[in-house]
Amino acid sequence: MSVINVENLTFAYEGSADNIFENVSFSIDTDWKLGFTGRNGRGKTTFMKLLMGKYEYSGKITSNARFEYFPFEVSDENSLVIYLAEEICPEAEGWKLARELSLLQVDDDVLYRPFAELSGGEKTKVMLAMLFLRENCFLLIDEPTNHLDMKGREVVSRYLKRKKGFILVSHDRAVLDECIDHVLSINRTNIEIEQGNYSSWERNKEARDNFEAVQNERLKKEIRNLEIAARRAAEHSDRIESTKIGFDPVKTEKSISRRPSVARKAKKLMNRSKAMETRIEADIEKKSGLLRNIEKTAPLKLPLLKFHSTRLLSLKNVSICYDDKTVCSGVSFDIEEGDIVALSGKNGCGKTSLLRLICGEDIPHTGEVIMNRQLKISRISQDFSGLSGRLSDYALLNGIDESLFKAILRKLDFSREQFEKDISDFSDGQKKKVMIAASLCTPAHLYIWDEPLNYLDVYSRKQLEELISSCRVSILFAEHDRTFCQAVNARYYVM
Repeated sequence: MSVINVENLTFAYEGSADNIFENVSFSIDTDWKLGFTGRNGRGKTTFMKLLMGKYEYSGKITSNARFEYFPFEVSDENSLVIYLAEEICPEAEGWKLARELSLLQVDDDVLYRPFAELSGGEKTKVMLAMLFLRENCFLLIDEPTNHLDMKGREVVSRYLKRKKGFILVSHDRAVLDECIDHVLSINRTNIEIEQGNYSSWERNKEARDNFEAVQNERLKKEIRNLEIAARRAAEHSDRIESTKIGFDPVKTEKSISRRPSVARKAKKLMNRSKAMETRIEADIEKKSGLLRNIEKTAPLKLPLLKFHSTRLLSLKNVSICYDDKTVCSGVSFDIEEGDIVALSGKNGCGKTSLLRLICGEDIPHTGEVIMNRQLKISRISQDFSGLSGRLSDYALLNGIDESLFKAILRKLDFSREQFEKDISDFSDGQKKKVMIAASLCTPAHLYIWDEPLNYLDVYSRKQLEELISSCRVSILFAEHDRTFCQAVNARYYVM
């Protein structure tokens, strides 16, 4: 066991006026199973790259541990997996690698296949197995669930539960609950560490937020009362002070004894007013320390269009083939107005191809896709690799209202400063939010979203859950986040 100490860490990207971290200090035990959470763009991946020594920073990070980052860069993707394993974990015996792959439910024959030919889920599992075979390493695991289907996520979370000594960045609440014993959270103004899984951290945070909200209301009421009392005391003091003016001590013998008394009373009231003002300032300072980490989320809206028919879409015995290889067959289902349908199935079973076919792309298929030409679809695709340029240009290119587009991004935790940046500089989660905001700007009868939650923080996931649950939206989506699918009460179609 060793400790990772972070002292007064301050970091900002070159050319940026905003610090990602400022005087941050905390300690991490290398035996922990640490879940790393926080809103998109707060610096989770940046922090792990700082641990890896990728950037210069001020402050100190001290540790005896050797850090390994997931996903790592593969030197030659055409290399067989067994040769890659010898390169990554040369000390490990073959039977140990076979054991790790078995725990991850990966067949041994994967060792004799080129890495490039593996599915996204297989690549994730193979890389995890190799990294955990490296001795005396603390693993920095950055969003492994994005390429895993629902079953794969369950397998990986059970696997990680058996391990220790890692930081896991993931926004899948079920995965975090299964395999972590501590939470590292990047909040709005600080970084906190708490023992427990994600659900216990979330309950404790909600309790803290509620307590601070009550304290805030109490202090606001006290401040108002003190301000009124201080103002009255000051006004009374001024009135009494004014009675000293106009007296002639020679002619008015009574005033000689009265003036000191009046002065003492005025001074006493003025001191009382000043003391109240001092207390008000102290209470305001105390109040400003409350609510600093409450993550406020605004409700989202959808510009739904009413279709002339209750049935929006029908698929009849659809099969999709690529180069004589069938990826899915016999797909038949209907979507009525107000239906919430989740496509489920293993990676590679054709979910994305089916959604692309419905959206009008030229996908080789047999069977029937019955859809009225007047049906308007709003789409989110998986791929955001080509996103670049200013947000204003993106809105113009996609024919969406720029003001509404940016208003939705503000609700999704974008700052105004980000509106001036190039989209290519955004985090992956922020890029996904750009695509979500564009879809929410587009009036449609049917919304088709392909894995919309990849890289998306939990707060934004909850916003989408509330949106879908609160309005009569017609939506077909592919998603592997079990918690999300249950929250929106989706009807599953298993591929």
